Amino acid sequence: MNDVARAAGVSHQTVSRVLNDHPNVREETREKVLAAISELGYRRNSAARTLVTQRSGTVGVVTTGSFSFGPSQTLVAIEEAAREAGYFLTVATLRTVDAQSMRQALGHLMDQGVDGIVVIAPHAEVVDAVRASHEQLPVVVVAALADPPESVTTVSVDQALGARTVVDHLAALGHAEVVHVSGPPGWLDAEARVHGWREQSRALGLTVPAVVEGDWTSACGYAVGRRMVAEGAPTAVFAANDHLALGLLRAFHEGGLSVPRDVSVVGFDDVTGAGDFIPPLTTVRPGFADLGHQIIATLRGLLDGAQVDDAVLEPELVVRESTGRPTGRG
Repeated sequence: MNDVARAAGVSHQTVSRVLNDHPNVREETREKVLAAISELGYRRNSAARTLVTQRSGTVGVVTTGSFSFGPSQTLVAIEEAAREAGYFLTVATLRTVDAQSMRQALGHLMDQGVDGIVVIAPHAEVVDAVRASHEQLPVVVVAALADPPESVTTVSVDQALGARTVVDHLAALGHAEVVHVSGPPGWLDAEARVHGWREQSRALGLTVPAVVEGDWTSACGYAVGRRMVAEGAPTAVFAANDHLALGLLRAFHEGGLSVPRDVSVVGFDDVTGAGDFIPPLTTVRPGFADLGHQIIATLRGLLDGAQVDDAVLEPELVVRESTGRPTGRG
């Protein structure tokens, strides 16, 4: 750092301010320092920084290793937000979800000297394991918990609200019934979406059919869609994620049903390419980038000793061409 200061003709403190994005640095000075950093190939000494700050600058993440879109995108969003904030990320994956595995994962991360821990908790079993084995270290759980353990703060997307916006949208188009193809049981997001769909359907006086249980995959959506074609498809289907919706679209197309003329289809997650489905898919956008930034902001607040409340983010309904007014058939 002293070499950078000499090359840029500034003080050691000014170099430190530039490295920490301090606002009270003239732009001309900042550019000189950044040019010197680039020329000298300077990199921070993380070990020295840890000695000074008593922090490792590392965030630990516990995940189930699920390759489902929501959890995987949440992990990516956390990594991007952590990097922007100057943190490193280390990940511990649970092979089995129980209290012992959670204790081992938390212990592994604590042995690495992480400043705080984020737990991506899509399953009810993960939440139970967190309750049974939380440690006295700042922990942020990515799930809506009614009774979080001590030292745990939650950040989540309002899944039920997202489902309610879907029902509102379809009801406003004139659909008297919205069939819901859910995610698998035990998944907190899936259960919240079922709850939002059911409660809003009742509130609007719509017919509330039985939930069609799914498993997040397009193959499941395709199989469900084929059954609907054979038995008589409803005028509107809300799929718990976009992969289920993709399978439905294929089945309806093969069965001679036009979307949205014969049946409207809505998904959830706004996966990459959802706007290029045929037709482009109406879906709920959770806002993974915002989620990642909120998680890191919450954790930083806890590390700074601030009073931090649980955070719930509002998703956005993205209306595309897969939904329309029911027109009748035959």
